[in-house]
Amino acid sequence: MTISLSDPFSEEKLKAQEALYSVIDPELFVNVIDLGLIYDVAFDGDNIVVTMTLSTPHCPMGEAITNGVQNALEKVFPGKEIRIDLTFDPPWGFEMLTQEGRMQLGLK
Repeated sequence: MTISLSDPFSEEKLKAQEALYSVIDPELFVNVIDLGLIYDVAFDGDNIVVTMTLSTPHCPMGEAITNGVQNALEKVFPGKEIRIDLTFDPPWGFEMLTQEGRMQLGLK
């Protein structure tokens, strides 16, 4: 997830990103930001649309992860309608990990 400081919603996106650091993949024990699962968080009035992926289309923890994203954002944006758009285009790959995510998984 890339946040441009010139984005009119940059403060909200930074707040969302901070909340999403608390969402941990229950199999890999790394948060969804450092795993590179969150592609975008868009704000439009009372709506928040999260575009994200999972490590595989049949991820056994997919529902737990998407519920975690929903719950984390509901806590910091009460009253907002949150929608999660799950996509596999582009498909997730190890190149999407942040440097911190690589370190947490023991990759170089």
